[in-house]
Amino acid sequence: MRISDLKQALAGLTAVNFRLPEGRLLPSHFHVTEVGRVSRHFIDCGGVERHETAASLQLWSADDYDHRLAPQKFLHILQLAERILGSEELELEVEYQQATIGKFGLAFDGTDFLLTPKQTACLAPEACGVPAFSLALPQLPTVGCTPGGGCC
Repeated sequence: MRISDLKQALAGLTAVNFRLPEGRLLPSHFHVTEVGRVSRHFIDCGGVERHETAASLQLWSADDYDHRLAPQKFLHILQLAERILGSEELELEVEYQQATIGKFGLAFDGTDFLLTPKQTACLAPEACGVPAFSLALPQLPTVGCTPGGGCC
């Protein structure tokens, strides 16, 4: 999800809810404590120099159980961050602390924002001997399906 997608989704909401990957909602008294631009400049295991830039949201739950973040307030926080973010087309990452700080992607199901799992991967599998992963489907026999033939 990009910043522009988040803003569009917030404009139509009356409440802001975030759902963890296992389906549990974040406590309704969560805070958005940071909105930032995160840039990574790194070398992958194959020696290729890479750059990545994303927008980051940090969510936090405190003991102020009466706190509720209204969609309009969330939009205001995003507007304050515009001068730092630069582009509304940056992909979003979400940080939320459970046992440790977790990093998630973000999606929207029309009602709730969904924290989606992020995965690591080798960016240069040919350089470190990782076998290529193939999604090729097994070849199925080509049998013509006819009415009453029992194959459908």
